Amino acid sequence: MLRRTLRRRRVLAMVGVMAAGAAGALGPVAGSAAAQDTDSDLVKIRVATYNIHHAAGPDDVLDVAHTAKVLSSMHADVIGLQEVDRHWGERSDFADQARELAERLDMYAVYGANLDLDPAEPGQERRQYGTAILSRSPITSWSNTYLPKFGNHEQRGLLVANLKVRGVAMRVANTHLQHNDNLEREAQAAAIVELLGSDPRRTLLTGDLNALPGTPEIATLTNVFADAWAEVGEGAGPTYPVENPVSRIDYVLGSRDLVFRHAEVVPTDASDHLPLFVDLLVRR
Repeated sequence: MLRRTLRRRRVLAMVGVMAAGAAGALGPVAGSAAAQDTDSDLVKIRVATYNIHHAAGPDDVLDVAHTAKVLSSMHADVIGLQEVDRHWGERSDFADQARELAERLDMYAVYGANLDLDPAEPGQERRQYGTAILSRSPITSWSNTYLPKFGNHEQRGLLVANLKVRGVAMRVANTHLQHNDNLEREAQAAAIVELLGSDPRRTLLTGDLNALPGTPEIATLTNVFADAWAEVGEGAGPTYPVENPVSRIDYVLGSRDLVFRHAEVVPTDASDHLPLFVDLLVRR
């Protein structure tokens, strides 16, 4: 009971959001080059990204334990999650999924509510849907900023967390871009660059970007950030759909001062996407 209480204290559930356009301000692989590096000035970090599809597989059956097992297997220091429910509805048992996953993994969490609806019944929790960041290190501050939205499309956001990994200050951003409008994604990518800066340092961007490499929206981001898979991944690295992966739409991007050493897509049926983790080095 005490352990569960301690875990609850570690979870920083984020509810609020910032207005659109508001000013906004990351376990080595055994045998990898990163694991063999002995330079004491370099810190090894593993970051992952996963669209969890509200913890349901392609069969749409809810299984939070399965999702947590997949996340645990990656041994990541920081994880960006997309499609995370918070008291959303029956499909996820009205659970706070960011909190539940953080408790299962003994990690800290912040949550960005991009959809925020009135409760189903008076007195209940607000129904929210969005993104989350899980971290093994304490999160010192966070923000969630709405991204440009066209017409009646789903609101998207950029969740940013500041934290220290083994004593190194890092900024981790996580997003989920519009799925059916490339012009809207271009506007959202431009807003992300504006929020994170055109010359960022010690910054990671994870997310389901809903766009293939080489598209204008991805080019907007890779003009500023390095694409981990393009640098160190093997093969095409498709992450969607899980039944027959053909499209690489999930990304880990990083500022130019980070050194990517390994990238890997994890085979699993816990969602309709496949997760991706990346090992990198950052100088103290």
